[in-house]
Amino acid sequence: MTDVTRTVADAPVQFLAPDGTFAPNAAAEEYAAFVDGLDDAALQRMFRDMALVRAFDVEAGNLQRQGQLALWVPSHGQEAAQVGSAYAMRPQDHVFPSYREHAVGLVRGIDLMNVIRLLRGLTHGGWDPKDPRNGNFHLYTLVIGSQALHATGYAMGIALDGASGTGDPESDQAVVAYFGDGATSQGDVSEAFVFAASYQTPQVFFLQNNHWAISVPVSRQSRTPLYRRGEGFGIPSVQIDGNDVLASYAVTAKNLDEARGGGGPRLVEALTYRVGAHTTSDDPTKYRTDDELASWVARDPIVRFRAYLAGRGASDEFFAGITAETKDFAADTRRRTLALESPPAELMFENVYTDEHPLTAEQFEWLERYEESLEGGDAR
Repeated sequence: MTDVTRTVADAPVQFLAPDGTFAPNAAAEEYAAFVDGLDDAALQRMFRDMALVRAFDVEAGNLQRQGQLALWVPSHGQEAAQVGSAYAMRPQDHVFPSYREHAVGLVRGIDLMNVIRLLRGLTHGGWDPKDPRNGNFHLYTLVIGSQALHATGYAMGIALDGASGTGDPESDQAVVAYFGDGATSQGDVSEAFVFAASYQTPQVFFLQNNHWAISVPVSRQSRTPLYRRGEGFGIPSVQIDGNDVLASYAVTAKNLDEARGGGGPRLVEALTYRVGAHTTSDDPTKYRTDDELASWVARDPIVRFRAYLAGRGASDEFFAGITAETKDFAADTRRRTLALESPPAELMFENVYTDEHPLTAEQFEWLERYEESLEGGDAR
């Protein structure tokens, strides 16, 4: 069993100060080797992905306001937590997201238009998790916290199959489950902790504490830091500055290595902030102050990382190129969204079961007969 008596630093792990200065704190010391292994090319790719998903997120929000999407779930402000943790994974790892992990999906290879299609109401899932092009990125989950159980069950399967703890980091697998602060109050997450600790599953629970569960502040949900909840189940846990992409990368990488190697589950709490609304059906001005929002906007993860890269010598040409690429990415998102067409009716019967099923075939035949009975032969 894992030694759960190890201490967790009182201060969140941080490598980058809010002004972008490289200033690792004492809690960062044990993770420094992972940051040292990042070259300029890798760091610049991280920045590019953070900038791309920010542009995508803003454009998608605009499209929803213009009636092109039924709903949008903003990720503005959480780019560092997501991109850093996604870069820490290996290709063979599996990801179980909630519904806000657009940056993780981008890094793992999914076409973000599939998220648009999902929130436009054109698909039940969005993408095939089994398709290698999608990087083992499983489907978005709108039921709060349920993906923690899905992830734990999958991690139990990995362990039972002997696909972790073999000593071969190139083949050993692990699972990452993403959820927010509100989900920690759900029974599903506590149950996932129980099974993960009991079966010593190869997984990392990645908690994005963005401080608001819709309109409920995290201070009302817990009188102690949320990472302590993992410790209460015997899961080694650590808190990081979630707006520091280097902290997110290094801490997740170390914990994933330990989980893959047979060390059992881990929990990472990333302190970040949801700058936008919970979804586009929410009005955050009703429950949070302008001063609170401004204090977190001043800690913007992209601005912070840009300052760090500039200090390392990244050129104006590099940043100009990223700006041009983000504008093109946003424009392409708009163009492709406006070109989307309604799906065929038979789509609703696909992927209900792994294999063809007589019940869904019967239901589809009924629908065809029903539509043929209508004037014009089409119910849509």
